[in-house]
Amino acid sequence: MKPLGIEGAWAHTPTVFTDNRGRFHEWFRSDRFHDAVGQGLRLAQANCSRSVRGTLRGIHYASVPPGQAKYVTCVSGAVLDVVVDIRTGSPTFGKWEAIRLDDVTHNCVYLSEGLGHAFMALEDNSTVVYLCSQEYAPQREYGIHPLDPALDIDWPEDVEVRLSGKDAAAPTLDEAERQGLLPSFEACAELRPHE
Repeated sequence: MKPLGIEGAWAHTPTVFTDNRGRFHEWFRSDRFHDAVGQGLRLAQANCSRSVRGTLRGIHYASVPPGQAKYVTCVSGAVLDVVVDIRTGSPTFGKWEAIRLDDVTHNCVYLSEGLGHAFMALEDNSTVVYLCSQEYAPQREYGIHPLDPALDIDWPEDVEVRLSGKDAAAPTLDEAERQGLLPSFEACAELRPHE
C-alpha cells in the first residue's frame, strides 16, 4: 500500500496471478494493511454497489466520532474513485485525489474516518465492493455535492452524470462547513493510533 497525497488515504495494487484457469489476487490482507496503515481495519459492514455508466455516488461521509473508514475495490467494470479531504483544519482541506478502480488492475483505496468518498461508474454494470469500519447509521451520514464547482473534481466529460436525488440536493463543501457538518482534522486524528 502507498500513501496518497491526502493524509489518511492509501492505494493498493495487488499482484494478480493468471493461468489457463483464470486469475487470482488477494485484495485485502489484515497483516499487510496493518503494516502500511499502522492500525487494523475493524470490519462492521461489507457493501456491494452495481451501477450503470455515468452513475455518480457521493461525496459521502459519516460524522466523527465514530466516522466510517472504507476499503474499496471494483470487481467488475471500472469506476473513477475519488477521495476528498473534507476535514476542517487539515492542510489538504478541499483537495481531492482520483484513482481508477477496475477489474484489470484490481486497485484498492483505503479512506480513514472523516474523508469524503465518491465514485463514478465508467462502464455499465460496474460493481464496487467495500469494507466499512462502522455500520450504516442514517442519523450520522452526510454528503457533499459531487459537482461542487469549488472542488472542481475532474469527472470524465464524455459521461452523462446520473445522481440520486439525495446527492443532487447535498450542500457544497462551503455550505456544509458553514452549517458545522464537517469533521475536524483533530477529531479524525484522535481515532488513529499515535506514533
